[in-house]
This record gives sequence, structure tokens and C-alpha cells, in this order.
Amino acid sequence: MYMTSYLLCQRFFLTVIMLFLPLSRSAGGEGPLSFAQGAAVGKIHSRESAVSSTLDSIQRLIGQGRLNEARRELNEAFKKFPREPALEDFLGVVNAEEGQNEAAERCFQKAIQESPRYTGAYLNLGHLYQTMPNHRLQAIQTYRALLKFDPANIEANYQCSLLELIQGDFHRSLGQLRKLPPLYARKPQALAVACGDYAAMGSTSDASSCVSYLLASSDLTRPDVTPIMPALERFRQAKIAIRLLAGLRDRGMASGNDLEQLGTLYVQEGELPEARQAFKQLAERKPDAVTPLLELAHIASRQKDYRGALGYLAHARALDPKNPRIHFLFGLVCVQLGLEREAYISLKRAVDLDSSNPAYVYALGSVATERADPSKSIGYFKRYCALKPGDPKGRLALGAAYYFSHELGMARRILLPLKQNPQVAADAEYYLGRIESDELKAAAAVDDLEQSIRRAPRNADAYAVLGGVYLHEDRYAQAEAAFGHALRLQPDNYLANLDLMIVYQRTKDRRAPAQAHRFAAVEKQRQQRARRFFEAIRVVP
Repeated sequence: MYMTSYLLCQRFFLTVIMLFLPLSRSAGGEGPLSFAQGAAVGKIHSRESAVSSTLDSIQRLIGQGRLNEARRELNEAFKKFPREPALEDFLGVVNAEEGQNEAAERCFQKAIQESPRYTGAYLNLGHLYQTMPNHRLQAIQTYRALLKFDPANIEANYQCSLLELIQGDFHRSLGQLRKLPPLYARKPQALAVACGDYAAMGSTSDASSCVSYLLASSDLTRPDVTPIMPALERFRQAKIAIRLLAGLRDRGMASGNDLEQLGTLYVQEGELPEARQAFKQLAERKPDAVTPLLELAHIASRQKDYRGALGYLAHARALDPKNPRIHFLFGLVCVQLGLEREAYISLKRAVDLDSSNPAYVYALGSVATERADPSKSIGYFKRYCALKPGDPKGRLALGAAYYFSHELGMARRILLPLKQNPQVAADAEYYLGRIESDELKAAAAVDDLEQSIRRAPRNADAYAVLGGVYLHEDRYAQAEAAFGHALRLQPDNYLANLDLMIVYQRTKDRRAPAQAHRFAAVEKQRQQRARRFFEAIRVVP
């Protein structure tokens, strides 16, 4: 085995030993015996045979996962061969398998000190560093030390090239790959690293060629591809990563994490149908997992498939009924469908489960203003203001809550100072205009509403309320113009459609019947949304 992914589990250490481990100090590279040592040849051969037999036994125990027995045999062997580097190397493997990285490091280093040309110990130490956080440079240094006396070592050259790619040293990484024999340079592992190097350097055509060769390779495996994914993500090479992950998926090699990463990359690239398909496959593979369902709901919402989003969220809620985020998202989708009652119930459940989350509290307060008793929203927005005292939107929402609760004096006191805050001034003036309209202060209402429109010219509601002020003043032409603006921005605006119908009826306009028909359709649409809700919540993947 060669060019093995450093992301594999620590049992790789055993594989390295089986391939590279010398069975004696002589085999480790210290050179042949000199003539002067001839008298001891028989004893040395005998010693080598004993060490070899012991190591074979220990290797079998490690391979079977019987680490305690392997450690006992190693302790006994050290009594007979106290300076044997192979024993130190094996002890390092046992420590690494048990997660004792520092102890393993010391063992591998000691083996190298005992035998400075001991290939297996260098490879084991390099792989150990690759499994340890923030030890990438030590791994590179270890492999380079090995390459000083064994420059053609395939594993060390490959691992160096991979690590240099991850470090961002692309030219050096490619140079390291060129040291591999042609046969190995065409292997999927090497092609994957070359692909990452070319992609990161902006050589799109070369990277694309590498991908084509990779995906055409009959011996492609998942560990060939996954090590370069962090580099592709770091250097924003989403399209290359998508091709590779989609290739793994099409071959049936993709793991759940690969499908999740593929779906996420599709979302980032705006390829929502493909993203939805990837997360559907993940949901089928993990039927009890909530995360893919939440991703599917997010994608469906972006596609404006709110029925589908509710179905995914209903399924997720059944799997994890005490997850406040699911109830929160369910409530938000209900808002999109105009299902205020269902939205309120779901958002209240989210707040009951997590009352310290300001987003949940704010959303619940917003929906509460649409209910028969909007005064309950005041308490929610007060809580939000306490949770986020520096957010002017909280004060604005509290002022609006007082307005909808018909406490106009309190609403005005809160909203007036917000006219000086550019973040919320347009909305503050809109609500102040509504207050003044209710108080029949037409001139003041017109001033505030027009100022609000100047700040936020796409607010259909502001035009609708302004038209209502003109309607009350019997200024029908101005009212019609304001309602027209509102409906161009929002054709289904309830208030604008209603009041425009009244304008036409009062002025005996021939368009009155058509507008009455239009208003009836808007009203019917509101009612149908509630019926669709009960169908939507039964849809599951």
C-alpha cells in the first residue's frame, strides 16, 4: 500500500509497519557488517531471528486489536533487546492506536535516534503528526528528513505534496509529485493532489483534465479524493469540488458527509435543484437525522415551495419535538403562507423551549400583533428589547405593538425618537403616519407618510395608508394614484385593493365591478391558504 490518505484512522500505522519496518538494525539502513565483526555473525543472526519472531507475534496482536497483550510482549522483549529500534516503533504504534499521541511521538523519535535511517519510524511519525491538530509542519519536516536519505520514497513524496497543497505551497507540491515514478504519478491519489494544486493556482483547464482522468480511473476510491477537499474549499474552488463529490456519489462511494458537503456546495453556487437532490439522498440514507430535513426546508423555501418546506419541517419536528429551531422555522414558513394561527402556535413553542433566543421572541411578537388580541405582543417585544437593548428594531417593534394595541400615546412616545435613527426612521414615520391618520390629523399624517416613502419608496403599505388618508379627505384622484403605486409594488395588497374598490364605487367609475372582483379574489386567496396548510403538513420525504 502506498500514498495512503492521512485522514484514514490510526490503524494505518500497522499497514506502514508491515511494508517498511526493518526487522533489525542492519535492515534499518546502518550498513553491512564489517570484517572485524565476523566472529559475532552467528550470534547476530540468532538475535535477528529472535527479534523477527517476537515482532511477528506482536504485529499479529496489534492487527487483531489485542493491544494490552501486544504491550505485555513488548515489555518482555525490551528486557532482551533494550536498544532495538523496531520495538520502540511497535510500542509507538500501540500508543498511537490507544490515542496516546505524545507517548507515540517519543517512541518513534527514539527509534529514529537509535537508527537514523529507519524508514518505517519516519513514516509512522509523519502520519502521527498528520492526525494531530496543528502539527502539519512537523509532519512535513519529518517526511523531508526521510527524503534526504531516501529521495525516491513514494509515500514520503506523496504525503509531502499533499501537505504542501494544504499549506498553500502549490508549486512545491507539484514539484514533489514530479519526483514520483510515472506509474505512481498517474495513480488517483497523485492526480487528486495535482488537481488541487492546479485549481488553487487558477489553472482551470489543467485541474479539469485531472478531474476527468480521476473520474475515469477504474481504481478510484473515496480516500483518494477527500484529502484535497479542505484545500479546494479554502481556495474557493467549488466547481471542481462539486465535480469530484458528484463523481463519488455517482459511483456509489460518497459518504453521508460527502453528500452533505455536495449539497452545501450546490447551495453556495445557487444550484438549488441539485442541492435538493443531494440532501434528499442524504435524508434517505439517514432517515432519523434532522439536519438534512432542515437543509431541505431551507432550499424549498428559497425555491418558494413553502408546502414542501412545511413537509420537511413537520417530519423533522416528529423526529425531534423538543428542538426549538424546528418550531421556529416551521412558524416562519407558516408566516410565508399567511397561516397566522399556526405560525403563532409554533413560534410560541419555540419560545417556550428557548426563551432567551431573541430571534424566536421577535418572531413571536411579530405574529402576535396579527392576532385578535395584539396586546400580548407588547410583552414579547419588551423581552426582546431586554435581550438586545442596542437594537433599534426592537424599539420600533415595541412602538408598533403599542399602536396595534390601540395605545397610541405610548406608541408615539417610543416612535418619535426613532425618526432620528436612519436604520428605522422610514418605518417609524410610517407608523407615526398611521397614528396621525387614526387621530384624523391628515396634514401630519401626509407629511410623515410622504417622508417615509422618500426614505423607502418600495413600501407598498405606506402608499396604501397614504391613499386611505386621501380617501378620507375625499381627494379621490390622489387616493387612486397612491393605491396604484401600492398595487404596482404589491398586487395582492389587501388594504390597497379594498380602498381602491371604494374609490371606484364612490366615483361611479366603470372599473368598480372589475376591482370588486379583484378584491374578492384577494380575500379568497387568504382563506385558501389556511386549507392548504393541513395538506402541506402531511407531506414528508
